[in-house]
Amino acid sequence: MSLRSGVVALASALALSACVGGVEPPRTSSVPSLPSRLPVRQPVAATPIPPVPVAVNGSATTAVAAGLMAGPPVASLPIVGDTAARALAAFRISCPSVVRRADPTGLTRGEDWRAACDAAAGGAGDPRDFFARHFEAVQVGDGKAFATGYFIPEIAGTREYRDGYAPIYARPSDLVDVDLGLFSTDLKGKKIRGRVEGTNFVPYYDRTAIERDALRGKARILGYAVDPVELFFLQVQGSGLVRLPDGEVLRIGYDSQNGRDYTGIGKLMRDRGLLGPGQASMQGIVAWLHANPEEGRAIMRENKSYVFFRLLDGPPLGAMGLPVSGGATVAADTRFVPLGAPVFLSMDRTDATGLWVAQDTGGAIKGTNRFDTFWGAGDEAQAIAGGMSARGTAFVLVPRGTLARLGVAQPRP
Repeated sequence: MSLRSGVVALASALALSACVGGVEPPRTSSVPSLPSRLPVRQPVAATPIPPVPVAVNGSATTAVAAGLMAGPPVASLPIVGDTAARALAAFRISCPSVVRRADPTGLTRGEDWRAACDAAAGGAGDPRDFFARHFEAVQVGDGKAFATGYFIPEIAGTREYRDGYAPIYARPSDLVDVDLGLFSTDLKGKKIRGRVEGTNFVPYYDRTAIERDALRGKARILGYAVDPVELFFLQVQGSGLVRLPDGEVLRIGYDSQNGRDYTGIGKLMRDRGLLGPGQASMQGIVAWLHANPEEGRAIMRENKSYVFFRLLDGPPLGAMGLPVSGGATVAADTRFVPLGAPVFLSMDRTDATGLWVAQDTGGAIKGTNRFDTFWGAGDEAQAIAGGMSARGTAFVLVPRGTLARLGVAQPRP
């Protein structure tokens, strides 16, 4: 995606999708040993700001349709200085796009962001004061937020095939994107992917078929993952690093997806009683898959979705086509949160609580107040993201004057 792209998202450990292979391949001395992984970061509890109780419109497809309530004054939100500084830097990056982007939420117009973006470009001063001066908070729907985490993984790989390794595919030449809105106004905004077979347009190959070599001659292989399980989780993240035996690192990012529905294997495993106490994290799921390779392969293939990559020569990009920032970027559903908008998450754990900027999207990140926090690269990022599961309240920050224009009552005291 962009870093996570619209099709695959790192859901929480309980919503993680299936893995690529399921069999842990043999390690060899010529394959680099990656740093040991830190255990899941244990959260420090926090008390969220309670949302305003409202009736929920479960069929809403935009923020405005979901219902809007004024949030607290931004100056009253417990925004910590370092999170505000990171959010300001991320917002500044988003400004060239946000002032031009059409907002499907119904909340904002491009020109609404101009004053805040001009101020951000001019230095902005104290970050907390900047957000208090230029923004007002709004609760979308019931405001009840759920946040997970994602990061940039690093996996071991090679350029040459070895038995048990998993190919890292580029976008296949026969994968076709179709905008259904071009054929019917009733289908505006809906897109599908597939392939042409004779005179028919059919679904693209699923994960099982791809693992059984359906892409031979159709897709370039960028390299091979030593551990197919690690490759799967790299697919879930949407971007990552592949360290080769000579120390060279390939930076790869999302390029497309096969159009098949995403299924989270973490939930499947939990529902089937396969995960014991303390295993409902990315680290716990990976350990189970390695310990149960045959059953793991079958479970992983229940996720028919498959991600294709491209080589990157710069930093990871989010859904806006702009760089994302660890500890500042959050993925959200663009029907309910404008891309580029700041979001204050008041959650039941301190690491998720703070000011974020919606710069990314994800296939599992759907609905009002559903977020995926981005933590960057490295073991520390993995330790936090791998166990991230936070609940609380979300407030979207919109330019001052938005609530009055939309006829929303003024901020609560």
